Amino acid sequence: MLTEIRIESLGAISSAVGEFDRGLTVLTGETGTGKTMVVRGLHLLGGARADANRVRSGADRAVVEGRFTTTDLDDATVAQLDELLDASGGERDEDGSVIALRSVSRDGPSRAYLGGRSVPAKSLGDFTTELLTLHGQNDQRLMQPEAQRGALDRFAKAGPALERYRKLRDAWLTARRDLFDRRNRMRELALEADRLSFALDEIDAVDPQPGEDDALVADIVRLSELDTLREAAATARAALSSEDLSGTSAADSLGRARAALESTDDAKLRALAEQVREAQTVVDDAAQELGGYLDELPVDASALESKLARQAELRTLTRKYAADVDGVLAWAAESRERLAQLDVSEEGLAALQRRADELTGELAQAAVDLSKCRRKAAKRLAKEVTAELSGLAMADADFTIEVSTDVTADRDDLATFTLPSGELVHAGAGGVDQVEFGFAAHRGMTVLPLAESASGGELSRVMLALEVVLAASAAGTTMVFDEVDAGVGGRAAVQIGRRLARLARTHQVIVVTHLPQVAAYADVHLVVHPAGPRGTSVVRRVAGDERVAELARMLAGLGESDSGRAHARELLDGAQNDEI
Repeated sequence: MLTEIRIESLGAISSAVGEFDRGLTVLTGETGTGKTMVVRGLHLLGGARADANRVRSGADRAVVEGRFTTTDLDDATVAQLDELLDASGGERDEDGSVIALRSVSRDGPSRAYLGGRSVPAKSLGDFTTELLTLHGQNDQRLMQPEAQRGALDRFAKAGPALERYRKLRDAWLTARRDLFDRRNRMRELALEADRLSFALDEIDAVDPQPGEDDALVADIVRLSELDTLREAAATARAALSSEDLSGTSAADSLGRARAALESTDDAKLRALAEQVREAQTVVDDAAQELGGYLDELPVDASALESKLARQAELRTLTRKYAADVDGVLAWAAESRERLAQLDVSEEGLAALQRRADELTGELAQAAVDLSKCRRKAAKRLAKEVTAELSGLAMADADFTIEVSTDVTADRDDLATFTLPSGELVHAGAGGVDQVEFGFAAHRGMTVLPLAESASGGELSRVMLALEVVLAASAAGTTMVFDEVDAGVGGRAAVQIGRRLARLARTHQVIVVTHLPQVAAYADVHLVVHPAGPRGTSVVRRVAGDERVAELARMLAGLGESDSGRAHARELLDGAQNDEI
C-alpha cells in the first residue's frame, strides 16, 4: 500500500506531500493544477522513462518519493519483495515501510533509490510493479498479448496448471537438447571417447605415483654425485667412530674426556661430564646413521640409468597432460568421469529418445489441460466484463476473448511438439495458446482486437471493468486510474464511482477524476490547487465543509453558493450511504 508521496519541482507542483490510506482515494482540482503530475510521479516510481522537460522551470531537478507498506500483502508477495530489497542492498525503515525515490535532473541522468540504496531504474520498477498497477488512457499494457493472457489466467486460477506445464516444459527442453546434441555430435563424441581412452591407457601403463617426479629429482641428484657422497660420508664416519686407524676418533676423545671428569669429586666437573656424555651419544648416533647411509648407496651408478629412464616416462606424461605428476593424476580422474558420461552406444541414444518421448506426452497433456482451463474461463470472463461495461456508460459494448492454438509449420524448431489432436504447436513459456481480447463499442459492429477498436476513454473503462471482475486476485496492491471517467456523466458516473468503491474493498485505489459523482465515493479526498506565484500547486486533504465545497465546485463551479453546497451534500450523503 502507498501511504505517502512527496513531489518536488515536477511540472506544476513545486513541493507537495500527499498522504494515502486504505480504500478509495480521489485526486481532484482545476484543469492545469497538476493532478496528472501525481500520477506521473507514480509512473516514475514504477521505473518509467524520465523526461527532463517535466522538471519545473527554475529547478535543477525533480524528486518523487513514495513510502510503501506491505502488511496487506500475502506472504509469497512479501517474500518476493524482501528478496528484491535484499538484492539491491536496501533496508526497510524503522516502521517497516520501504521508501522508493526517483530523481530527474534537468541536465544529467535520472537516479533511483530503493530502501536508501542507489539502484537502476529497472530494479526500482521490478519492486514497485508488485505494489502498483497504473491505468491510464495512454496505458498500453492491456494491448500486449502476455498481459491479456495473464489477466485470463488470474480469472481462471490457472496458476497450478501453468506451473505444472512450465516444469514439464523445462524438463522436456533439456531432454530434447540432450537428444539433439547426441545425434548431431555422435561422431565428434566417439572421437573424444577414443582420445580419452588412449590417454588413460597411456597414463595407466606408466602408473605414476603422487609426488614421484619430485622424489626422482632428489634421487638423480644424489646418484650423479655417488663417489663424492660416499667419500664424504665415509670420512665423516671414520672421524666420529673408533674405526679411524689413527686412534684419534671423536668418540674416543669424548670417552677420555668423560672419564677424566667423572674421576673427580668436584660437582661442577661432574656436571660437565654429563654434558660430555650427551655429546658422546649424539656422536655415536651420527656415526650409525652415516653407516646406514653408506650401506644404502649403490655399489655403482647403474641405478642412475633406471631413475633417468623413469623420469623420461613421467616427462612424456607431463608434456601432454599437466605440468607435474599430481596434475596428470587429477586430469586422469576428470577424464574418467567425462568418459563415463560419453555414452555413444545405440542403447544410450535409444534411452534418451524414450525419455524425450515420455516427456512429450506429458507436456502435451499438460498443455491441453491448461488450454481447457483457459477456454472454459474465457467465456465467463468476457460475459462478466461485458456486464460491467454496461454499467460504465457502455451498454452496447461487446467484449470477447478468443483462445487459439499457436500452430506452427516449422518442424525443425526445438520447441515444437504435436498435440493429441495432431496439431504441431510451439511450446511457449506461457503455454500453446494465443489469447486475444476483442472489443466493439456497439453491438452489431465488427469485433476487432482491443488495440484496434478502443479509444483512450473506452480502454480505461475496459481496464476498470477487468479489475473489478478480477478484484479477488492481487488483494492488497495499489491500483491507480487516471481519468477513467473521461467522457461520461450522470448515472454512468455514479456507476463508475460505485465500482471503484467496490474495488477498494480489496485494494487501495487512487483515482484522478473530474466527476463529483466519483469523488463522492472516496474514503480520502485530496485536492490539487494553485498556491502562490508562477503556477505553483499543492496537494491538500479535504473533509467536512471543505469537501462539500470542492464537490460543489466540481458540479458546476458553484463552490460558494448555497444551492451548489446543498446539491454536493446530497450527492455525498447518497454515496456514503450507498450499499455497494
